[in-house]
Amino acid sequence: MPEYLTALDHGIYVIDTGFYRPQFDACYLIVENGRAAFVDAGVNHSLPRLLGALHRLGLPPEAVDWVIATHVHLDHAGGVGLLMQQLPNATLVVHKLGAPHLIDPERLVTSARAVYGAIEFERAYGAVLPVPAHRVQRTEDGLTLRLAGRPLQFLDTPGHARHHHCIWDERSRGFFTGDTFGLAYPQLQPDHGAWAMPTTSPVQFEPEAMRASVQRLLSYEPSGMYLTHFGRVTQVASLGALLLQQMDEMVACALELPDTPERHARMKQTFSDIHLRSLQAQGCTRSVAEVQALLALDIELNAQGMGVWLQRRQGQGAASRG
Repeated sequence: MPEYLTALDHGIYVIDTGFYRPQFDACYLIVENGRAAFVDAGVNHSLPRLLGALHRLGLPPEAVDWVIATHVHLDHAGGVGLLMQQLPNATLVVHKLGAPHLIDPERLVTSARAVYGAIEFERAYGAVLPVPAHRVQRTEDGLTLRLAGRPLQFLDTPGHARHHHCIWDERSRGFFTGDTFGLAYPQLQPDHGAWAMPTTSPVQFEPEAMRASVQRLLSYEPSGMYLTHFGRVTQVASLGALLLQQMDEMVACALELPDTPERHARMKQTFSDIHLRSLQAQGCTRSVAEVQALLALDIELNAQGMGVWLQRRQGQGAASRG
């Protein structure tokens, strides 16, 4: 198989989309009785790998029934429009709150440009293409779709974003979690154990909703979680506790920081310290410099998202006092 394609069990394949760096961004291909579904799609530049995976497995583009976006952030769904053009029988499956943004991505693009800057946006994502409305299936909490008879159940999982759902695959007893169950990069896994961290990126992070969503996933007692960032993890109970513990620390520290121009930089340093301590406690032997390099983008985005949440919280508090 090509190096970007890895076979798991239960007809599930993980595809390294090639976005940003190796083993950073994944999508999944589920194959059942000659039919297929993609979960997440990476960015436009990922398309050759997704189509290459189908070719390697002997599946024509016509065999794909579903393209599922866990949510509409562009590292997950930026390539959906271009991919759908290549899959004549596929229906896009997306949370009901996210569907309008993939049918008409103008607001999504504007928001992402504000986060990344125009130059970086063009380099990383290019043109985000719309998906015709008649090819879109919106999900509600508890909806079950079938892939050649294989049930895939959709759970509403806000916290990272209000337009986020996770997909329960009874066959593998696993969830495709997008960003709800955090980030677990292979480069940072301890020799004995596992590690994950939360993602609080802009603009809809909500800590209480995140906690409830993670606990809801854990209540299924899954055998594994299929993370977009990155790959399948199996120590789900301990990882869930670990990422929630870090989230609580991040929130508590952010709330203590005064609203000054230096708050963003101080949050970044605080978050970096929290993750370093957590990694070291789990037995990770990577150097501080290596960890900081691997997490630099995520820490920047997490600080941005936490800042948006603090501003929203402050505004709500002012409104209630008024």
